[in-house]
Amino acid sequence: MCHAEAMHVTPPAPSSNVVVLVVEDEPAIATAIAHRLSNEGWTVEIAPDGYAGVAAATRLSPDLVLLDVMLPGIDGLEVCRRIQSERAVPVLMLTARDDETDMLIGLGVGADDYMTKPFSMRELIARSKALLRRTERGVRTAEANAANQPAEPPITIGDVVIDRAQRRVSRAGDQVHLTPTEFDLLVTLASSPRTVLTRERLLAEVWDWVDASGTRTVDSHVKALRRKLGADLIRTVHGVGYAFEPPEPPET
Repeated sequence: MCHAEAMHVTPPAPSSNVVVLVVEDEPAIATAIAHRLSNEGWTVEIAPDGYAGVAAATRLSPDLVLLDVMLPGIDGLEVCRRIQSERAVPVLMLTARDDETDMLIGLGVGADDYMTKPFSMRELIARSKALLRRTERGVRTAEANAANQPAEPPITIGDVVIDRAQRRVSRAGDQVHLTPTEFDLLVTLASSPRTVLTRERLLAEVWDWVDASGTRTVDSHVKALRRKLGADLIRTVHGVGYAFEPPEPPET
């Protein structure tokens, strides 16, 4: 079977070594995204279908993937699974369907964030930069660990253990697999137990992005955390935000 090949877009004046893969089958949208990203000095490649996206990710080892959900060949969820099985990379999913179930499924297969079409290019750039910053922080933490610098101690609350140095989470001794964004959100909430943090504050601290229109992203990530860790750990304060609630001790 013959699949479409990826298209390369060279930035006008490269200011960094950031490589972004855009997997999008609508040419007008893909081109608009690529030109806007290239204006940031990033190197961009477009893949027009799922198979081309997987192949391009393998070849390029991109720093960031912008991935449409509805693609010819294989859909974006399967593309995300295949990409993440080869190499961990931040993925921002783009969807035309404002369906929370789809969003949670996307987060479950390794996506870090999502945006619903139509979206503003300013928001797209802000989200992309936030993902890249978080990845860079993770790299610095790993380098510090390798250099035997003092690591941040684990957060232990009840039967929940959050190992910030290894970026691992367990509950009642069982390891819980979180995406990088889910982990950062959990650390932010657990660092201030019982304290109500607004959606706007969480968006700023976890996503490095301040815009009230993004608070639904916070809501969906909280739902993903509850699904993986249990609904009892994060309390909703309607109209305000969320608070981490220490688990009740087991009955003796």
